[in-house]
Amino acid sequence: METFEVRIAGFADVDEALAMQETVARVLCPEQEHNGPCEVPWGFSVDGPDQLVLGIYATAEKAASVVEDVRPAVEPREVTLMNGTPGRFDELADQYRIEHPAR
Repeated sequence: METFEVRIAGFADVDEALAMQETVARVLCPEQEHNGPCEVPWGFSVDGPDQLVLGIYATAEKAASVVEDVRPAVEPREVTLMNGTPGRFDELADQYRIEHPAR
């Protein structure tokens, strides 16, 4: 498990990027009022005026799957998967450890 960034580029400005958060959130968590934690801890940030950054804490396979799920929801914008930027989204690993204690 590690932190990844799903970068969604091609917005006119930060407001347009931020407006896309809800669409992406519903891809990751279609049922807002579900019991228990989401399968993949996630959060948002922006990078410059034209990129929405979705941080996720997952395996590499699951991260690739998230990209494939998100891509159709944000077309025609460019979606890329990157390793997490150190210091950004560190809380996602903590969230995972709290929500999924070792058995």
